Amino acid sequence: MKYLTGFFSGLVTIMMAIIPVAILWQVLTGGLVFEMNVIENFVGIITSLGNSGFVGLLALVFIMYFFLCGDKCKWK
Repeated sequence: MKYLTGFFSGLVTIMMAIIPVAILWQVLTGGLVFEMNVIENFVGIITSLGNSGFVGLLALVFIMYFFLCGDKCKWK
């Protein structure tokens, strides 16, 4: 189980490093990254959370908890 958890933790870390680079690439060049419009997808997620009202706010808090807490927080 620890091997699987470590694998997915590393995968998420790599993806979290790629997202800012993809946004920067799209802003500087105007080209798509891997045939995806990263900025439009990001704005779509934010709009979706904003239109969901209180449930969207709870989802945003839940997502930010995992991004900001990282490995420091352990479920007990």
